Amino acid sequence: MIELHPEIIERDGKKQFVVLTYDEFLAIKEALADADDLAALRTAKDEERDAPGIPLDQVVEEFGLIK
Repeated sequence: MIELHPEIIERDGKKQFVVLTYDEFLAIKEALADADDLAALRTAKDEERDAPGIPLDQVVEEFGLIK
């Protein structure tokens, strides 16, 4: 969990801006990127759920890989 220490700036008694440390900003940015990656992975898994698989032995043979 990201621990934030926001400074809230008000204008005319209404909250207008939030100031964070640069490290907190980077942590939020990384967390959002991770969330996007996870969403993309889940979408890809759902789209490929019924796709036929290829046995590992076949892949090794086709690409000349050594087990």
